[in-house]
Amino acid sequence: MSLHLYNSLTRRLEAFAPLDPACPTMYVCGPTVYNYVHIGNARGPVVFGVLADLLRRRYGALKYARNITDVDDKINAAARDQGVPISAITDRFAAAYREDMAALGIAPPDIEPAATAHIGEIVAMIERLIDSGHAYAAEGHVLFSVGSFDGYGKLSRRDVDDMIAGARIEVAPYKRDAGDFVLWKPSTDDLPGWDSPWGTGRPGWHIECSAMAAAHLGPTVDIHAGGVDLQFPHHENEIAQSECAHGGAPFANVWLHNGMLTFAGSKMSKSVGNIERVHDLVQAHPPEALRYALLSAHYRQPLDWSDALIEQSVRTLDRLYGTLRDLAEIDATPRIPEAIERVLDEDLNTPAALAEIARIAGEARKADDEATRASLKAELLGAGLALGLLQQVPADWFARGASDDDDARIQALIDERIAAKQARDFARADAIRDQLAAEQIVLEDTPQGVRWKRG
Repeated sequence: MSLHLYNSLTRRLEAFAPLDPACPTMYVCGPTVYNYVHIGNARGPVVFGVLADLLRRRYGALKYARNITDVDDKINAAARDQGVPISAITDRFAAAYREDMAALGIAPPDIEPAATAHIGEIVAMIERLIDSGHAYAAEGHVLFSVGSFDGYGKLSRRDVDDMIAGARIEVAPYKRDAGDFVLWKPSTDDLPGWDSPWGTGRPGWHIECSAMAAAHLGPTVDIHAGGVDLQFPHHENEIAQSECAHGGAPFANVWLHNGMLTFAGSKMSKSVGNIERVHDLVQAHPPEALRYALLSAHYRQPLDWSDALIEQSVRTLDRLYGTLRDLAEIDATPRIPEAIERVLDEDLNTPAALAEIARIAGEARKADDEATRASLKAELLGAGLALGLLQQVPADWFARGASDDDDARIQALIDERIAAKQARDFARADAIRDQLAAEQIVLEDTPQGVRWKRG
């Protein structure tokens, strides 16, 4: 089997060929830790976490880095508003991010570099850019000279004038050209700052990732991944400064970009306010259902986030765990089916993988001999393993949220089923019946009405 990935740089599907077949490298842009992240920020870590596992199965090893941006103007503003040092903000929300990602079944990366721990590397890279004529110092700032790099725009496929307009770049008097972007900026006494040849200051956002990637993965990484909203200007600027700092060596051979989450058709964004925070969602819903929902569309396509999507994911997992519960007496060691590996090899086609899981579960429910049931259970567990699903004991899945609130939820479903039957909406009534049956809720007709109990 051969892994093929859609390279945003070349705009085509390509066979993946790592520089070192014994250990590929991958860099994923991580969070800026000034607040809780929204569910859209989790899509990349979920999908590229599946890719990380796939690469380890293919090559036996992987160096996977996902950074923490812990110096940024938004962090500075939050620290100033709360009257605390920036570390009080960044430590808190970096920890919250790790906790939220773990809840979604996302394994930590091999390397989690923080920007503030790489100031030396950042300064050294900026010095190389100045020495090679690709950057210049002006009024305490250091700026990258976009005109010095002929390849600028090759990732986003925009011309320079359009990129400047799209990025709303500030045309400061110290800039030689409007498109030049900041590598280093001065800090006043009330802002975090580090000593540098250009005075006390702090790095620009783009140079941080370039320096951290080079420090841990070398001048050229096999795969660089992140949200499509980072393609310009962040990733475009990373390419420019990295390739100029390393004598023209490619910064990344493969670029992967996941599509955005939308909410009622609009892009999910903190600035707009139409966000769902992971921190809240994992308290209100089974985290595995959130993970399933994030995998339900191909990673390059937009995904419309809704309560209905979460509910459908819960119902699907109810059926799958119900199948595993019915196979509980059969011993089986997880085995990832070739069909799962094949569709993941096709640019991480997770919807096809989920469809294959449903097919295996359906076959398992129909199987009537123990050997076939054992084989299908092994495949079902293995298929789930490849996507980070179905690894709980079924009883634990169905026991989730067993509380007064859960009792009220079940009663509300029963009431809705009664109303649906009265309205002759038998499809909805049957769907609720199936959902309750999957949760092992037994309904009993009594003279006083429908009663229920846990089976």
